[in-house]
Amino acid sequence: MLNTVRREIWAVDRNVALTLTGTLKDFLKSFSYSEPRFTLILLSVFAGVGLVLVAIGIYSVIAYTVSRQTHEIGIRMALGAGRADVHRMVMRVGLNLIGLGTIAGLAVSFGVTRLLASQLWGISRHDPFTLCGVVAVVTISGLGCVLRPGSARDARRSDGGAAV
Repeated sequence: MLNTVRREIWAVDRNVALTLTGTLKDFLKSFSYSEPRFTLILLSVFAGVGLVLVAIGIYSVIAYTVSRQTHEIGIRMALGAGRADVHRMVMRVGLNLIGLGTIAGLAVSFGVTRLLASQLWGISRHDPFTLCGVVAVVTISGLGCVLRPGSARDARRSDGGAAV
């Protein structure tokens, strides 16, 4: 139908330029819906960067905590503790940190989502899929460090620190 309208307009005046031709739905999508779409993209980028920073922070805190326990680990092993005992101790400390951080983060997120409620469309303020996804990323990041505590010791050795 666009070609027919174009021919009829040009039949009256050949100098008329036709721009922004399309359906009303396309027009609304381009202009009226662009602000919410931009806000969504912007918030998604910041949320993604924040999630990466959280994962790096968790890994760093747990690696630091484990590296601070190297003397204790050495003393326990000298007194006869087995590798499994030391690994359980490190897992217990790491899981306590992960659990406390997750509980505190969820409590804060329930409070902050009241401020962001006007920016959420189509999902509830306490979307279980999003919350479970964030908890999973945080837990996996923490468990990655807890399961590989040697990386903290190796990093400390490369900085010139004393090896245990």
